Amino acid sequence: MARSPRDYDESDVRIRPNRRGSRPRTKDRPKHEDAVLGRVLGVDRGRYRVRVGGAGDHHDLVAMRARELGRKGIVVGDEVHLVGDTTGTDGSLARIVRITDRETVLRRTADDTDPVERVLVANADQLVVVSALTNPEPRPRLIDRCLVAAYDAGMDPLLVLTKADLTDPAPFLEQYAPLSVPHVVTSRLEDGIDGLDALRDALHGRVSVLVGHSGVGKSTLVNALVPEAERATGVVNDVTGRGRHTSTSAVALPLPDDDGWVVDTPGVRSFGLAHVDPTRIVHHFPDLEPGTAQCPRGCTHDEEECGLDAWVESGAAGPAGPARLESLRRLLRTRTAAGED
Repeated sequence: MARSPRDYDESDVRIRPNRRGSRPRTKDRPKHEDAVLGRVLGVDRGRYRVRVGGAGDHHDLVAMRARELGRKGIVVGDEVHLVGDTTGTDGSLARIVRITDRETVLRRTADDTDPVERVLVANADQLVVVSALTNPEPRPRLIDRCLVAAYDAGMDPLLVLTKADLTDPAPFLEQYAPLSVPHVVTSRLEDGIDGLDALRDALHGRVSVLVGHSGVGKSTLVNALVPEAERATGVVNDVTGRGRHTSTSAVALPLPDDDGWVVDTPGVRSFGLAHVDPTRIVHHFPDLEPGTAQCPRGCTHDEEECGLDAWVESGAAGPAGPARLESLRRLLRTRTAAGED
């Protein structure tokens, strides 16, 4: 027989426990004192390839970002702390719980008006700007922009010119002589690359980022330096003179005998500098910087009242002063000029 509503009381009502609020919330986070240290080698769709261990005793593993990191980005070159399964066995997955403070950050923006910065690589100490001398033709302003980014990040620049077997590098190098940027010139041979030993010496014991336009031979150099890398290489379009993007993401590769690292990056067609403060560039010209004491307040160092002109004319900057000042101003102009060429 059916019961009437008045036959029910509170004992007949089943109440589901509120599990969501059953545990008190806390701002304390686990310290993860047993976390192991590793270096991020590559990033792919939310998964990070990380190397742990030292020289001669290391292994790679796959990791994910821990929730406590929030939205903090993780990039190639980051030193991170990991917990969980750090064995690196097939199917294992560790968690990245901390990122160590970065010593350097190489960043760029989409263009000079874009306020959003894109971090390319962390903790590198040398920016290797790779440019072909021909096919495709060199793009000096893109090179200048990369130099500005290197100075801004506190990294040492290195200019690498490829395809010297096709044209004389001397005329091109003349415009960079006042900047005293170290350089390496390479040529293709039937059995290898001439100049590769000089490049190895320049990379010795350093963490170097290779940046350059598509088609300049960047991946070819990486494959010669790290044979097991097997980076894809492409050809230059005869009509457009542009190369095809063959590297789709940045990847850190150890040089043989644990002699340093190279980070290969995708080819770039622009290098936005919206994040760079132009006043910082002059700090990398120690022969000119003292002359800025005579500049008017807010001087852009490229105007009639600039005190650097008198400083150079006095001879205080040395015999190379005029050429160095013009190079400085050329770099400063790249910060506000549109395009790359």
